[in-house]
Amino acid sequence: MCLLNDIDVYLRRTGVAETTFGRRAVNDPRLVRDLRRGRVPGPSLRARVEAILSARPS
Repeated sequence: MCLLNDIDVYLRRTGVAETTFGRRAVNDPRLVRDLRRGRVPGPSLRARVEAILSARPS
């Protein structure tokens, strides 16, 4: 899953915890764990995550 790979790169680059990323992106601290376990994101969720990934880290 390309989205999960992109998230992993972002997490390593920024030092943000998985739960923090999920909470900031979609208000779901289990997001990354669920994606690793096979959760398939819908178009809306994918768009919200991609927006976080493309934004400049603060």
